[in-house]
Amino acid sequence: MPITGSCSLADIAVGESSRTSRTGAGWDCAPGVFKDLLPRGYLSLSWVRPALLFRARNDWLARTLGDPTNSERRRWVAGQLARHADPDFTIKHFAHRARTSFMVLADTGEGDASQYCLVPGLLQRAQGTAFMFINGDVVYPSGDAVDYADRFYRPYKDYPGPIYAAPGNHDWYDGLNGFMRHFCDARANDRPRRAENTGALWQRAFRRLVWRNPSRTSERKIEDMRAIRARPEQQAFQPGSYFAIDAGPLLLVAIDTGVLGDLDRDQGEWLRRLSRTVSKPKILLTGKPLYAEGARHPGRIEDGKETVDDIVRAPENGYIAAIGGDIHHYERYPVSLEDGRVIQYIVNGGGGAGMQGTHKIPRIDLPGVQEADFRCYPLRGDSLSRVSEMYQRRLGWLFGRLSIPPDQAAALMAESLDIPPVRPLDPDVIVTPEARRAFERVFPSRRRLPGPLREYMAQFLDWNDPPMFKSFLRIEASTEVLQIQCFAATGCREHEENPPIEDTIKASCDPDGIWHWRTHSEGG
Repeated sequence: MPITGSCSLADIAVGESSRTSRTGAGWDCAPGVFKDLLPRGYLSLSWVRPALLFRARNDWLARTLGDPTNSERRRWVAGQLARHADPDFTIKHFAHRARTSFMVLADTGEGDASQYCLVPGLLQRAQGTAFMFINGDVVYPSGDAVDYADRFYRPYKDYPGPIYAAPGNHDWYDGLNGFMRHFCDARANDRPRRAENTGALWQRAFRRLVWRNPSRTSERKIEDMRAIRARPEQQAFQPGSYFAIDAGPLLLVAIDTGVLGDLDRDQGEWLRRLSRTVSKPKILLTGKPLYAEGARHPGRIEDGKETVDDIVRAPENGYIAAIGGDIHHYERYPVSLEDGRVIQYIVNGGGGAGMQGTHKIPRIDLPGVQEADFRCYPLRGDSLSRVSEMYQRRLGWLFGRLSIPPDQAAALMAESLDIPPVRPLDPDVIVTPEARRAFERVFPSRRRLPGPLREYMAQFLDWNDPPMFKSFLRIEASTEVLQIQCFAATGCREHEENPPIEDTIKASCDPDGIWHWRTHSEGG
């Protein structure tokens, strides 16, 4: 059931953000009330705990013993087709709308403060939206059906509309059972019993011994969880793990990228057919982004005919943006193609999981997009400063001073990448020798620091206090105009009622059907 309301982004005043001030970034603020929303007796999700790593073992097993995801997905799809007989897998509840608005976030399901800190601002900015979409990793660490209560239903219990999702790699670590049960009302018994063989004989045999099988959950527990979001207007049914939403002026195409980011051949053919035959402008929603951390990741399809990005770039298919999760922050690449079109490639993984640093992103120099066009949140300097604080808190006793103040971190990143700082710095900011030594230890491209301190370990040094540097999108569209805004969730009390706007882009459609983008924020 579509949700109506009067909230419009055109009415939201642009105030402070991380691009304008330290206060806007969330430094030195009073914590918000979001911690009051946390479930009783919750535990912060920490990847330091070996038990969590063991529950997520199917990721590295898939990389070493062969990935059965494509075969398993085909089994789920066969079961869904037998139940519903709709090969287009398209939701049409919103097709009649001349205008539409919806929320998009990803990598949400930690169930701790880093997820719940988004809730107050998300509900403020979600007023009047038709639905919400989660772009993968709905539930950490392994997508189990029993974990949905505090990591999906409870945090979004007050969102009045339906919620749809595409699975991420963590949602596949239980064979997609939890995801299919909660989002598609499907059970393992609904799919064909026989699976295809994947990998060599020894790989299949060893995988049977060590592969993590789905956990069991009673129907009573499932119903208790669903009762948290039981209002009729909140109910959602999606036909499969990949599907489309006819949102009126837009077609949203959601793909299932499994564990390693690949599409099976049947899904690839579905994507080609839908992209070719539906004439509306399209946005791709994917668990794995096509651009991230300074590189293009085109997305392999099992049949090898072309990549996902080849389909997105084909002018006859009408894609204007591709939004992916998996990387736990915000990035935007407005890529200019040879025919004059611009496609917005967005990373939108700041929806609740521990932040992955933007300071490791190199200066952008890619075909069709340069550093001046690139946007990220948090800013590289803020990312470096926050991660260095966590190194200091956890490992400073061993390695000496590791923390770098925000302004000095911004100056160091600008110097290192030969770019101007995005947020204006005071003229009297001086980078101290202590900060430079800390930079040598923390900056990810340096090889002097010991292995445990390298930047990829930042996800093991999660934090639950401001600034949180989480984010979410609100998208509004008509047949003539499309607007995408990125809002910050800092964890600050002042930002819970008025989330900072970190990025705004707007497109208008000319009489020839070409979309022209313009941006409302400067700096990368």
